[in-house]
Amino acid sequence: MATKEVTVEEKLRALYDLQLIDSRIDEITSIRGELPLEVEDLEDEVEGLNKRLEKLKSEVDELDSGIKGKKIAIEESKELIAKYKEQQKNVRNNREFNSLSKEMEFQELEIELSDKHIKEFKVKIAQKKEIIEQTEEKINSRSTHLDHKKSELNDILAETQKEEEALFKKSDEFANKIDERLVKAYKRIRNNVKNGLAVVPIERGASAGSYFTIPPQIQMEIAGRKKIITDEHSGRILVDFELAEEESVKMQKMFAKL
Repeated sequence: MATKEVTVEEKLRALYDLQLIDSRIDEITSIRGELPLEVEDLEDEVEGLNKRLEKLKSEVDELDSGIKGKKIAIEESKELIAKYKEQQKNVRNNREFNSLSKEMEFQELEIELSDKHIKEFKVKIAQKKEIIEQTEEKINSRSTHLDHKKSELNDILAETQKEEEALFKKSDEFANKIDERLVKAYKRIRNNVKNGLAVVPIERGASAGSYFTIPPQIQMEIAGRKKIITDEHSGRILVDFELAEEESVKMQKMFAKL
């Protein structure tokens, strides 16, 4: 059984239908706008702030451990001083007495140094706790903002996801009705022009969205629907206004059912 040959007019109608479907998908994407990117950026920001908070808390824990270690060292030095004092009571000569005195002086210096370190650690802890407080406030603020944006995005997705999925299926379905060469040309043009409009009707003697007038002879050829004609200025595929109107009405009915 011979395959029915597809006419140029049928190809033009199929291309314009595909354009209308893809334009509707573009509208839905536009409704979402920058929200998905905003949500992604906020998630990254909150994650980064939480990592910073963990690091700050870990640094505070290390400083606290340092303070505990220095306090233990102070107690050990005090015990050694007390021991050396007792030993001084039983020395046999000045040399032994002076040697123990030097050991005591050394331990007193160690206590002073440990005290100095404890004070420095406490200053650092206070500074870090201030930054922790600011970071926690920022996390709460950004998390609240993130929840709001997520809710906003989820509401839009709930409204449009079903229609968008159906439109993507329709886009593939309609693309499969057109020969591959034409679909490739359509996609190439769509990627290279503003608003993704690869197939446009003639409006008031010019291609839609263009200020360049189409010569009357070319307009007649377009209306004849005998060959596929592109706009020499934008590269868009051109269809006559009547065909565009007919297909728009047909596709709006289809969209209403999705």
